[in-house]
Amino acid sequence: MSVAGVSTVGVKVGYAIETTAGTKPTKFIQLHRINATDDISIDTDTIDASALEDEIEKEIAGRGSTGGTFKVTVNLTDETIAEWETLISSYKSATGGKAMWYEEYYPALKKAFFTKIEPPKQIPKPGLDQNGLATVEMTLTINEYVGLDTAIEPTDD
Repeated sequence: MSVAGVSTVGVKVGYAIETTAGTKPTKFIQLHRINATDDISIDTDTIDASALEDEIEKEIAGRGSTGGTFKVTVNLTDETIAEWETLISSYKSATGGKAMWYEEYYPALKKAFFTKIEPPKQIPKPGLDQNGLATVEMTLTINEYVGLDTAIEPTDD
């Protein structure tokens, strides 16, 4: 094994709208000042496969569930507000069944994590505390968790 683990230092987050519906974009726009992102776990539903003769319930695996949403915590600045306003506008103007993709890119990995998402309708109001960092949590709706695929480094344009 060549690496003991992967640091989150240098991770980039990006988004893109499909140019062809159903096809992963080839270029992602970087979102800056991302403070944290939620994980997406795949919880497996269970299906009751019991019959009348069973004294103890029998279960089989059903479909996986992502939980439906995850949060991205963003440092609140004029620049990040503009980025997210552009992202939301881009999503709203997508036509022809084109999806918005979200990527978490690790410089140390050949693959990145991809999810087809819907952004919030508008930027939510952040909470406040004393002597704290102003952040806002963007709740993204998961249309499809794509998972690991070939990484594409997000860029500023």
